[in-house]
This record gives sequence, structure tokens and C-alpha cells, in this order.
Amino acid sequence: MHVLILGGRAPVALDLARRFAAQGSIVHVADSVPCRISSWSRAVSAVHAIAPPRLALAAFARDLAKLIERHRIELVVPTCEEVFFLSRSRRLLPAQCAVFADGFDQLRELHSKWHFLGLAQGCGAIVPKSARIDTLEAAREWAGDRAVVLKPEYSRFGVHVRIYPAGIPAAAPQLASLGPWVAQEFQRGRELCSYSIATRGSLRAHVTYEPSYRLGNSSSYYFEQVSNPTIEGFVSSFVAKIGFTGQISFDWIASDSGQVSVLECNPRAISGLHLFSMSDAVANAIQGFNEGLVAPTSKSPRMLAPVMLAAGLPAAVRAGKLRRWVRDWLRAKDVLSIPGDRLPLAGAARDIASFAAMAVGRRSSMREASTRDIEWDGEDLPA
Repeated sequence: MHVLILGGRAPVALDLARRFAAQGSIVHVADSVPCRISSWSRAVSAVHAIAPPRLALAAFARDLAKLIERHRIELVVPTCEEVFFLSRSRRLLPAQCAVFADGFDQLRELHSKWHFLGLAQGCGAIVPKSARIDTLEAAREWAGDRAVVLKPEYSRFGVHVRIYPAGIPAAAPQLASLGPWVAQEFQRGRELCSYSIATRGSLRAHVTYEPSYRLGNSSSYYFEQVSNPTIEGFVSSFVAKIGFTGQISFDWIASDSGQVSVLECNPRAISGLHLFSMSDAVANAIQGFNEGLVAPTSKSPRMLAPVMLAAGLPAAVRAGKLRRWVRDWLRAKDVLSIPGDRLPLAGAARDIASFAAMAVGRRSSMREASTRDIEWDGEDLPA
């Protein structure tokens, strides 16, 4: 099989490339920025530059159509927020090529932190009380003195999220002009995440994990599997309810009493993918070939080793938790450098340097520099 994986800049794209290559597929990777983390992998047969979907959607669709025709691509697998632009462009791509993504209208509802909450009702988890608001005054009026979380309706990586466990303070700044916001009742407990694969409403693969080490309140770089039947049951019910096809992820809070609250949905890949062993049938799950549910066979944590060293180690020293850091380091496996495929680690370093230079040139954050060409914040896209 000839497979095209999009979003080659992401560790999850490298992970999927290795899985499909191990299955015997010819793996192509495409992105609108240099993606040495994936392109330097032995698993990747070819890498292709394509137009940035957020900035040039028509050219993005044309580039994909040409790639599919020229290289006889049979399956396209998105990994990041290019999934929205891919889904929107589906009718412009060769019909004989499978696209592992759901319809655009459904993805839009899942990406919305407001509309998703309505879809989540009745699937077996607590859905926190929430309100769609436009101003800080409206948030105050709705929340009163309750603990509350404020977040843009469309956002990612915890960017712009405000957490007020003691209620909204009098000195809180006004909301940024980022479209509608969501005010959500604050949930206390343990933060968990889940990553799943579904085809036509059938849950094919699933893992729940704890993001043990994080960059502030944003992305995690250390992942440890946990068992939570309530979360698995919710995901199974949810994908069946909406007939979902694709990769789907959720953020959760598990209370001390064992209750589970679902906070939001990301209809794309996240780092939970790394927890599956290479022998686990993830590629088959994407193609809908597996019988039964694929679950990780290894209990070992996974980590982005360079970030664990560069960010996790100094933070552990400052917090007086060096012993715990050493223990966790020794227990985990790196997801970038693996036996027989070490170059992606160097490729990731080159990519980070490129994004850093881009951030300096645009006077933006590294996060903004690395995702500005693929982000989608709910704005209208051409039909």
C-alpha cells in the first residue's frame, strides 16, 4: 500500500510512518514546512512540500491531488489540524484514494468547545455546566462566585485558557478578541487524556493516559498509560452515536471519588499514539482491518527525551523532585530515537531551530511559529 501521512512536523506523524512501514507500506510524508523529524526516518520513502492549507487552501488541495495521482497513493492520514482543510477539500481529491478523516461539518462541531459539549450528553461521562460568552462581564454574570475556566471556542494546546479556581477576580483582564469564548464550571481532580481510532462508528483502538510532565499548562512530553473503563465506555458510545471515522482525542478530569468529566475534544492525533507498541495493530485499526479493540501491550511510559531533559530536568531540580525525575526517566522509552532509526532525533533538533528562527523573524512564540499555517479557528472556509 502507498500511504501519504500529513503533518510531517509532528512526532505522531513519525510514529505513524514507522507503523505503516513496518507493515510493508510505502510511506510518503507531506507538509508545508520542513519536517526533518519525519523525513530523516528510515521508514519514509519520500517527503513532499505542499502549500500551507490555512494560507492557500486551493493550492493545498491541488498539491495533494497531484501527489495522490503521481505516487498512486491509496490512503491519506492526517495528524494535525490540517485535517480540517483536508476534509473540506475531499471532493477535489481522486475518489479512489481513501482519506482517514470524517466530514467537515462534523469535524467543525467536534473542534468547537461549545458544540462538542452538546454532542457529549448521554454518553456516560459528566459534561460540565458551560456557557458560550463574548465578554468577561457575561462570564461573571453566568459564573457568579463559582470556580470557572474560560477558553476560546476554538483553540489548542491550552493557549489563552484561564483557570479561576476561586472565581473570576475583580482584576481579571478583558477577553481577547478571538471570537466566542466558553465559560466552563471548573472540575477538580486528576488530568487525563485519551486517544482513539474509529471507523464508521466502531472503536478500533484506544488508550487513556496521564500527561505527567507538561510545558506549563500546555503540551505534555511524558505519557503514562492508565486504565479507566468509564472513559473507554464513553468514547465507544460517542463514536457510535455520531458514526465517526478518524483519530479522536479527549481531555478529562477524574475526581477523587472516581467520577469522570469530559472537557473537550480534539478530532486529530495526539501523543497517546506513542503508547502503543510497534507490534500493536494500529495501522490495521486505521484501515478497519482489525477484529476487536487494539490496546497498548506495553505498560512502559513514553517521552520526548530531548524535552524531558531540556525542560523536565530543570523544573524537577527547582521543585526538589530530582529523584522522581530520575525514576521516571529510567522507566520511559523515547519516541523520537529508536533502535535502527536514530536520525529523527537530529531532525527534530533541526526543525526546532527552524521554528525558533521563524518565531524571531515574526516576533511570535515558538508555538505560533510551528502551527500558524495549519491552525483553524472556526472561520468560514471556501466550499
